[in-house]
Amino acid sequence: MTVSSLVCRSNGGKILSSSSISRSKKTTGLKARAKRVAKILGAGGKEIALVYHDSAYGKEPIKTLELLSKKYGFDFHLFPVSHPGLEQKSTWLQIGRRLRPDWTLMWGWGVMNSTAIKEAAAVGYPMDKFIGVWWSGSEPDVRPAGAAAKGYKSGTFNGVGQDYPVVQDILKHVYDKGNGTAESRDKVGEVGYNRGLINMLFVTEAIRTAMGKYGNRPLTGEEIRWGFENLDLSADVLKQAGFEGMMEPIKLSCEDHEGGGKLRIQQWDGEKWEAASDWIEPNQELIRELYKESAEQYAKEKGLPLDRCDS
Repeated sequence: MTVSSLVCRSNGGKILSSSSISRSKKTTGLKARAKRVAKILGAGGKEIALVYHDSAYGKEPIKTLELLSKKYGFDFHLFPVSHPGLEQKSTWLQIGRRLRPDWTLMWGWGVMNSTAIKEAAAVGYPMDKFIGVWWSGSEPDVRPAGAAAKGYKSGTFNGVGQDYPVVQDILKHVYDKGNGTAESRDKVGEVGYNRGLINMLFVTEAIRTAMGKYGNRPLTGEEIRWGFENLDLSADVLKQAGFEGMMEPIKLSCEDHEGGGKLRIQQWDGEKWEAASDWIEPNQELIRELYKESAEQYAKEKGLPLDRCDS
């Protein structure tokens, strides 16, 4: 019995899509960030704050961080933010004036992100000690704060910028011919744009993989799911597709819908995102049992079998 078999079953046997991989990546970010936190802390006695969207999504890292606080001996403080997140003055007065934590993590969404960065700057909280989840790490999250956002960090699963062959081809064959649909040419290569390209790659190559087994014809959902669960985006495949350097290789299976799950930290330099770390391996040992526990509970509640990947 595996976690992924539980996840497959809990999905009702539906096709695994690029959005499913994105949801999986969200939890992978938690694993990698857990390892990052451990590395940052070293010894105990530190203060860590979590500013989070007051929803199921925003609460994702709490259990893991509570475990890490016990393991590494740091004090952990929670600051929920009600949707949509425009009212954060009191939160940041507590963080910036009273607590002054060594590090602040953000599990934000939408306008909450830019509001938090502006409020953090207003109370003088150091941006290079402020790290957001990948949903808190795009250009619209930092630009509204202007120069005050310089130094802010976030997790990311993809490279940014236009210096990738696939992006160069899009500029040459689409934008240079006046057929681009982005607001402006310089939007091509931003965080969200490149993330969209990667999602496109997942879908395209999964269908290609499935056609390699089932033939060049319209495919069923089950067949495309097989394509996703046998997707192998090796370094060679990424190079041929023009994605070399934009992402790390991944290999999926029925048991593993993440395919590696590496994450890196990026930092805003006032104008653009720059890589601030190498690719970080996820802390599988810490998180995997938590996933299994949660998935088994869900399967039990829904009366779902646990053995799809064993068949």
